[in-house]
Amino acid sequence: MADAIKNMPFSGIRKFFDVAKQIEDVVSLGIGEPDFDTPWNIREEAIYQLERGNTIYTSNAGLMELREAISVYMRNNFSLYYRPADQILVTAGASEDIDISLRAIVNPGDEVLLPEPCFVAYKPCILMAGGVPVVIETKAENDFRLTPGDILPRVTNKTKAILLSYPTNPTGAVMEKTDYERIANIFLERDILVISDEIYAELTYGSKHISIAALPGMAEQTIVIGGFSKAFSMTGWRLGYSCGPAEIINAMLKIHQYILMCAPTVSQYAGVEALAGGMAGVRRMREEYNARRRVMVNGFRAMGMDCFEPRGAFYVFPSIKKTGLSSEEFCTRLLFEEKVAVVPGNAFGASGEGFVRCSYAASMENLREALRRIKSFLRKLANEHGQ
Repeated sequence: MADAIKNMPFSGIRKFFDVAKQIEDVVSLGIGEPDFDTPWNIREEAIYQLERGNTIYTSNAGLMELREAISVYMRNNFSLYYRPADQILVTAGASEDIDISLRAIVNPGDEVLLPEPCFVAYKPCILMAGGVPVVIETKAENDFRLTPGDILPRVTNKTKAILLSYPTNPTGAVMEKTDYERIANIFLERDILVISDEIYAELTYGSKHISIAALPGMAEQTIVIGGFSKAFSMTGWRLGYSCGPAEIINAMLKIHQYILMCAPTVSQYAGVEALAGGMAGVRRMREEYNARRRVMVNGFRAMGMDCFEPRGAFYVFPSIKKTGLSSEEFCTRLLFEEKVAVVPGNAFGASGEGFVRCSYAASMENLREALRRIKSFLRKLANEHGQ
């Protein structure tokens, strides 16, 4: 077995989810998966394409019809301009995009800046590409945003890229245009490539998503990753895409064609329908997430917990430092004593210690019940400490 794989831990998210499945009456806030069905018009299009027998390979880069739809979507929603023919690649989910974008640009020993807390797959993908992750700790007191002062001390002559993700999993943090303007020159002046995972771009609350690629000069050195899993509730369809400079997209296409051939054909047709007629469904889901978000933040704060207000994605990241427990201890005890599954913050990097991630991609009924049980657990902890 390869040493890099042998020493690589399994996902901290899956660890708790797998345990939770074995316990009855668990309220799970663990997995970041929408609890909505894929909208019917999207499913209906897939059924239609199956009935027509459209089940053969597509172009390696994806259906031209879908790439054209993505091009229009990116232009209309995020002021990003990409040619369908050579600047857009359709993939089997944004997770593939993360993997192959890193493999396309990283040479052994290249350093990749990695803001944490972050999605659990980023560091393993950097390592599997032969890169060296250089962690940048973001902090709750700064709304988990990146500043020039965070980045500059980590930049060396080996820095090749930075892997950004806003809105962020697990914190729900966002970056505003002014935030990006403060850091963009660092990347431009030093030729640092940017991989921008924007899978939660459609799920923001109170402000419209901004891509760093929309800033002057940044499109030429940014790979923008998007997908259908979160906004369109299409997790199992495995459909994502990358947009960026033609040279880099072409390099990613080489890897993609050898490991996968093409994204699932029926999913691609469904993706065309999602972009053409699925935005009403996105808006309805976003409104419901927003209502749940407020319930969760208010609920944790009412218990006396410090809870950063997320402005994107569908996660809250409350601090559990006041309990005196580690993230692992808190989550393990909460699971077995109150039957609520949440994810320890350190699953998302060392800087996540002292926090837990709770997904509000669950019914309002389950969220309220989870809050009730967490409140009971906190009372128990207080009694143990004689408070």
